[in-house]
Amino acid sequence: MRIAVLAGGRSSEHDVSRASGTSVARGLGAAGHDVVEIVLLRDGTWQHDGDEVVLRPGRGLLGADVAFPALHGPFGEDGTVQGLLELLDVAYVGSGVLASAACLDKVVAKDLLACAGIAQVDYAGVRAPRWASERETVLDELQQRLGLPVFVKPARLGSSVGIGKVTDAGELGAALDAAFAHDPRVIVEAMSTGIEVECSVLGHTDDARASQPGEIMLASGWYDFAAKYEPGGMTLRVPASISAGAGETLRATAIEAFARLGCSGLARADFFVEGERVLLNELNTMPGFTPTSVYAKLWEADGLAYEDLATRLCELALQRRERERAYSF
Repeated sequence: MRIAVLAGGRSSEHDVSRASGTSVARGLGAAGHDVVEIVLLRDGTWQHDGDEVVLRPGRGLLGADVAFPALHGPFGEDGTVQGLLELLDVAYVGSGVLASAACLDKVVAKDLLACAGIAQVDYAGVRAPRWASERETVLDELQQRLGLPVFVKPARLGSSVGIGKVTDAGELGAALDAAFAHDPRVIVEAMSTGIEVECSVLGHTDDARASQPGEIMLASGWYDFAAKYEPGGMTLRVPASISAGAGETLRATAIEAFARLGCSGLARADFFVEGERVLLNELNTMPGFTPTSVYAKLWEADGLAYEDLATRLCELALQRRERERAYSF
């Protein structure tokens, strides 16, 4: 199979994406596939072996059977590149345009999941124009609705970029300012007292399976950028130290959310577990994809090796393309 691996991109998660892409390319190469590595530079240019890639609608992508967009954040994980790959007529790993866009926007995703009755932590979205014109009113509303502590996040970034934990009311405004530096839409979430547990989902929209849950064990503080990417910042415990009942609820919720949001291929579902109460935090449609990333580690614990996982995702992409071609649209 000839597979084009896309990595980099214009978002602040460029470096994380490059690490994921390098690992995916190595894994697919080790599995015997013909890998074409494409780097998306910070200015938006696509390059292969130092040459700019020319993209022509309907003409594919460097002869690849399937594309693996190991891209994180805006301009890559948000449906933009997925739409471009649709126009190029290339099968690709992961969710389609709508699910990718919906899941990257934390406010949109939470609103949709709330409509489906899926339990979540309480939250509120804030837009930049209102923050600029009604600062004090927004602060009052957030404190009355969510209390403290809260987490303040850019609505459409991952990897804990731009996130702040607020324990004092006087810090809330600065945290919002910091988040708005990354995104014109911000989400504020109430803090859960539960443990952080993650679950990997693999498969088609209506035929997916979930891994056993893994517990995020932090050396200190909370699950910020340093905890995710610096050595020793986080340890993954598999299986998680939750009851069997909570574990089954968590896995069922991950699969339901995956289907409700129309995801495909893969997603990592992040939860808080408070005793028997399971709260979904978010779905990440293209999680970090190195062999030490949580998504891959959870499947490894279930007996699915990294190289086989990457290959399976490419197979799912080809299957989804064939299924969609059965419709005339």
